[in-house]
Amino acid sequence: MPLRIPVLARKTHKWLGLFVGLQVVIWSLSGVYMTIVHIDTIHGDHFIRHQAPAGVQPSRLKDPLALAKGADGIRLAWVAERPVYVVTSSTGEQLFDARSGERLGPPSKARIRALARTIYTGDEPIASAALISDLPGEVRGRKPPLWRVEFAHWNKPTLYLSPATGELVSRRHELWRIFDFVWMLHIMDYDERENVNNPLLRAFTWGAVVMALSGAWLLFFAFPKKKKKAPVRS
Repeated sequence: MPLRIPVLARKTHKWLGLFVGLQVVIWSLSGVYMTIVHIDTIHGDHFIRHQAPAGVQPSRLKDPLALAKGADGIRLAWVAERPVYVVTSSTGEQLFDARSGERLGPPSKARIRALARTIYTGDEPIASAALISDLPGEVRGRKPPLWRVEFAHWNKPTLYLSPATGELVSRRHELWRIFDFVWMLHIMDYDERENVNNPLLRAFTWGAVVMALSGAWLLFFAFPKKKKKAPVRS
């Protein structure tokens, strides 16, 4: 029986290495990428021009309660240095000039392109601009439709703007997309890419632990055992 224990340790380590070892390599490589590329770069903040609103006297603003009848909510926002009220109802969002109370129509494609240019910090031209209803996975959780504006940059910076107000909803770029892909591989959530406590990840994590323990177990048998010296007869 003792002779079979090293064989059992070797087979356990071998088969666990076969099934779990590849995922361990993926964890290592994806972890390297997520460590090398700074998280601020992944967020894409360097593509966005952050400007504080010029400000406006409250006395010059229209009473928001006069516009909020039958609405679910109302908020003050700034679009291209212009104060606006965004009124939310069951039919969606409507835009009003906060100073005059005038209802504003949804921004045109030309207006969206102009807004995107004021938001984007780079000098590259716009490669494409389209109103899309079939949203890609990179903006999962957002409500369609959205304006998608992509710039002609090697990193393909992409801005998603609200079709009702022209406000920036989200931004994406190639380094973010790579990060999203390796994050999916890292947490082993191949659908939503959000669940860091899914059963598959837990199973492989425990498998990696057992693989490491079996390796330590195998290492124990790798050391030669000292033979006891025979007693010297006088």
